Amino acid sequence: MDGATHTHDCRVGIAKAAVPEGIQLSNRNVPDDEFSFCHSNARSFHRGEVIAGAGVLVDMFARVQRGFVSASTMLPDGREFIVEIIPKAGLIGELEVLRRQMLNLEYRASSDCELHFFEGRLLRERYASDPRFREKVVYRALARVAELELRIISNAGSCLQSRLASTLLRLSAVYGSDFPNNPDELIISQYDLAATLPASREKVNQCLRRWRERKVVDGSQGKIRILNRKALEAYADGAALVK
Repeated sequence: MDGATHTHDCRVGIAKAAVPEGIQLSNRNVPDDEFSFCHSNARSFHRGEVIAGAGVLVDMFARVQRGFVSASTMLPDGREFIVEIIPKAGLIGELEVLRRQMLNLEYRASSDCELHFFEGRLLRERYASDPRFREKVVYRALARVAELELRIISNAGSCLQSRLASTLLRLSAVYGSDFPNNPDELIISQYDLAATLPASREKVNQCLRRWRERKVVDGSQGKIRILNRKALEAYADGAALVK
């Protein structure tokens, strides 16, 4: 990974799976002491810096200690698709370490961030020897896969306005996990927002401009602030139409 000290790659694979009853779809985070059995190596990254590229086989995984990390891939038409934005306590590459597979997503710092890196061998040893730990890892992986699958299905049948509103509400929960006192402010560029949908930047800008006129959202370069959450929820539900 290209960081402050060394270069490593780690990645999270995506595969279809069913979610056992009772699993929370948005649960990617892990407790601070979840990997206390591992010796970690802390590294810092600046916003926009590539943390891990695709197509490389490594034996490291990482935990986001501070900030946010985006996981993305390239679509056939050449556009970037940001699959998810990973907040504090989120994991990167644990499934590839367990499966000894290469990366297929690119990880990039969405903000200035700090990651703690761990040896893959230690994860495999814990996974093999601790059934409860193994269950947690599997459940978290299934929850992430199911959340992504449901989001893609929902987006496939939604207009841009509905998809954009749903994405802003979802990301406000992600950013709110790190900034609970200010959950309505999203630190994200319009390029990254368009790549998250995915959609053209021009169309996303047009929709945001109409919402700013209607006092639904506001923002400056690299930031979006939700002013009227109820209106945004109506757009997400398709109850409000662009005039």
